Amino acid sequence: MSFTPPSDPRKPKVVKVTQLCELCHARKALIKRPKNLQKICKLCFFHVFETEIHNTIVSNKLFERGEKVAVGASGGKDSTVLAYILKLLNERHDYGINIVLLSIDEGIVGYRDDSLATVKRNQIQYDLPLEIVSYRDLYNWTMDEIVACAGIRNSCTYCGVFRRQALDRGAAKLGIKHVITGHNADDMAETVLMNILRGDVARLEKSTAIITQSSGSPIKRSKPFKYAYQKEIVLYAHYKKLDYFSTECTYAPEAFRGTARELMKNLEAVRPSCILDIIHSGENLRLKPKRLKRAPPPSHVEVRSDGSVSIQRLNGFVDGNRCDRCGYLSSNKICKACMLLEGLEKNRAKVSLEKDTSVEGAARLTRTLEKLAF
Repeated sequence: MSFTPPSDPRKPKVVKVTQLCELCHARKALIKRPKNLQKICKLCFFHVFETEIHNTIVSNKLFERGEKVAVGASGGKDSTVLAYILKLLNERHDYGINIVLLSIDEGIVGYRDDSLATVKRNQIQYDLPLEIVSYRDLYNWTMDEIVACAGIRNSCTYCGVFRRQALDRGAAKLGIKHVITGHNADDMAETVLMNILRGDVARLEKSTAIITQSSGSPIKRSKPFKYAYQKEIVLYAHYKKLDYFSTECTYAPEAFRGTARELMKNLEAVRPSCILDIIHSGENLRLKPKRLKRAPPPSHVEVRSDGSVSIQRLNGFVDGNRCDRCGYLSSNKICKACMLLEGLEKNRAKVSLEKDTSVEGAARLTRTLEKLAF
């Protein structure tokens, strides 16, 4: 009689009923879904996640057959999974769309250059065309230069305005009228909380829209991941072994969104469904209609607190106004991007110093170390 060790792989292992997948009841459960705490196997998780994204696309009629769409690709988990799953669902369900990767190079050394390398690998892996638009080409500034000039606390304000415009300009360059972004359920809920915390009532109604479009602009945007949890997107990318860039932006910790994100994570730990609950609350929110004001005379010009000049019309605001400088869609005579650029140009150094003789000793060593990249 031979001895069979307990670790012998030939010895059959008995799986308890409580360890089986709650959907197929055939395979061992490996994943607990963050959305509903359901214990499922890897294959069932793939099927459920992809089916939910497909149902979101179909129920909201995001695509039209023959449409050319641009996926905002940053190399992160959201955009990488978005590009992968859109290509997969397009082949599986025959949406009939043409997918192009559109990336924005903000000019952040040590972050965006590495993430763009990931996007270029994804281009080869998914066999999709890629277009890269840079801040340097559009605005003659990089984010590193902007932060050095305006400070790190305002970095997300500049980047958000410039990035939205860069996506539209990149899509227009390619002749594309539909841009798809990887905003997930966590991002949508955080946006609702941010608008509430800031008292930004004007943006509350549109903060949960899955499709955003202005009647004055031919380019619309959609968010197929509106109801997909961030943790599930990470799990999908992990088990599918997708190639993505996971480092956070260098300037992100100073953003106000971090405050809303921390609040969201604390709420999610107590009640996992709170993310979808906040989104549904935002969807059902209706603001009281504003009282109509008397139309100002034709010569009246309103100068706002931030220095912008509003366009007054006798019949009210006409959507589709264009910036007098760059021609981009704007509700003012000068768009927000041009106003920010004007302020940056005023503060740009006229003369660059080759050697900073005012800094000596340890301070000079610190300056030298800050410029090193590993």
